[in-house]
Amino acid sequence: MEFAIREDWLAQIEEPVLDPERIIVDPHHHFFAIRESFQKYDLAKLRADCAAHRVQQTVYLQCGEGYRKTGPEALLPVGETEWVDAIAVRGRHDRDATQIGAIVGTAELRLGAAVREILEAHQAASPLFRGIRQAAAWDASDLVPSRPGLTDGALYRAPDFRAGFAVLADMGLSFDAWHYHHQIPHLTDLARAFPGAAIVLDHFGTPLGVGPYAGRHDELFASWADDLSELATCPNVSLKLGGLAMPWNGFGFEARALPPTSDDIVAAHHHYYAHGIEAFGPARCMFESNFPVDKFSVSYTVLWNAFKKMSADLTEDEKDRLFCGTASEFYRLQQHA
Repeated sequence: MEFAIREDWLAQIEEPVLDPERIIVDPHHHFFAIRESFQKYDLAKLRADCAAHRVQQTVYLQCGEGYRKTGPEALLPVGETEWVDAIAVRGRHDRDATQIGAIVGTAELRLGAAVREILEAHQAASPLFRGIRQAAAWDASDLVPSRPGLTDGALYRAPDFRAGFAVLADMGLSFDAWHYHHQIPHLTDLARAFPGAAIVLDHFGTPLGVGPYAGRHDELFASWADDLSELATCPNVSLKLGGLAMPWNGFGFEARALPPTSDDIVAAHHHYYAHGIEAFGPARCMFESNFPVDKFSVSYTVLWNAFKKMSADLTEDEKDRLFCGTASEFYRLQQHA
């Protein structure tokens, strides 16, 4: 699947910023330099997107950029942490702008005990390094994009993966999980096997809406909700609220003549957010942009307006957790100066 960010298309919908003084930590974004499937997205573009809302800090999530060109293959991903750290350092010159507060890299946990060297190299590469994401997103359909190197959806249950995960947990590093909705039980098993590990599920577990799942949102919601509720019984797991505007979620915003308004996002997605917050509680939930991937379908201003509308009936303390507190705690962010 190939999609494009269309700034002119997004600009057709302009909304005043709701609750503009609310402090935000965006715990999930990417940078892209040169990728066939993504347009360039750098700190300047992120800050331009963040400018309308009061986004003080962000968390960078691995996406395969900036790898080292030479050296042992297992250590090549450390280059991404080095690359983003340099961007973060340069960005500190503008103290009033959005700052990168943490970096989540990647490592091959199937290396088992040997992964410690890679994780230590990430730590040496940046004081902002907090943990890794190793995606398990896989589906049997060729119409659904699966992560390279996977032959089935059971990565998180594999013994060699869990041997490496034990090292990650022992080092006190966090784990971002990304997979599809039907793989949520695998993460539940992992979380129960490592109750001391700090885990966060990205993008609600990505409820699919393309390929064999197209047009089945209502049918699939109940099983997704049941699986998410079971995952929520693991106190070491948190939840990122966002990522539903990706094209493979199947809501089709990117194909419309006009981009969605915040009311459109609320109408299509509110029941996912309501269930996630009810299951995990605000103390374990954090709103995320997943930019620039969700930018295929919605602008940053509109998306965060939708978040503010969906949380309007909550208390101030609950809103604080959802918009900045939970993310700041999970990723051990320093206070923004």
